[in-house]
Amino acid sequence: MTEAACELEQLPEQLDDGFVYRFAAMHSPCELRIETDDPRLAEEAGRAVAAEALRIEKTYSRYRPDSVIGRINAAAGTPVRVDNETRSLIDFADQAWRLSGGRFDITSGVLRRIWRFDGSDKVPSRTDIAACRPLIGWGKVRWQSGEIMLGEGQEIDFGGFGKEYAVDCAVNRLRGLTDRACLVNFGGDLRVTGPRRDGQRWRVGIEDTDRPGEMAGRLELNDGALTTSGDARRFLLRDGVRYSHILDPRTARPVTDPPRSVTVAAPTCIEAGFISTLAMLHGRRAERFLKQEGIASWCVR
Repeated sequence: MTEAACELEQLPEQLDDGFVYRFAAMHSPCELRIETDDPRLAEEAGRAVAAEALRIEKTYSRYRPDSVIGRINAAAGTPVRVDNETRSLIDFADQAWRLSGGRFDITSGVLRRIWRFDGSDKVPSRTDIAACRPLIGWGKVRWQSGEIMLGEGQEIDFGGFGKEYAVDCAVNRLRGLTDRACLVNFGGDLRVTGPRRDGQRWRVGIEDTDRPGEMAGRLELNDGALTTSGDARRFLLRDGVRYSHILDPRTARPVTDPPRSVTVAAPTCIEAGFISTLAMLHGRRAERFLKQEGIASWCVR
């Protein structure tokens, strides 16, 4: 948070078509692009977007014991009453769990204790996996009327949609400040407020999974959000077998043969993020799932 807070002191950088305001939050490079000729508006908008990102990080980071998530996890076995914003996010997670058939589960973050996708060959043992499995399962959590109680040893983690939610919050904040065309991008998860001021669509590149920095393709976006889920950089490799960092909470193991990346378009970033993650969780059936659901998407194998 200290690094990101310092970034708030910077000024926006002028471009040919407006300004860009860059900062760091949620372990990601973040930026606002705004099409305006007014540097004061660009700075005000940039700081508002950064402040919203930092607010979400501070409130919901699993790494902070003073965050809402930290307090809920520390109270496992004891009921905790939450505020309205947290309640709406837990309701979203509950619905996502039900719609996904248990594939999307905010209690699965405990798997990071045994799975560390650092490019090494350190695959956890069956014993380690078996020890973690009883701690996973949203169905084991008591969630009712704004009160949550985890089982002993359980944790929840909003990492599966926290950054995407922050993008949506930033866009809502922007709409209270200006009607100028804006693009908010937090670590590759992005949303635009509408077409560019010349009426053209925003052009967004999709990174090549095998050649970092190179583009595998470009998409055009008039409104709404784009998110990308993938495993190009986080994996394990053992005896010629590549283990994806996309873990199925039902088995506590990596999904089989997922795409290298899935990019999804949706009205909001949190919706797009859920769908792209769910597609990855379908493994080799990801493309079939997206086609059956009629979802605008781009898959890279």
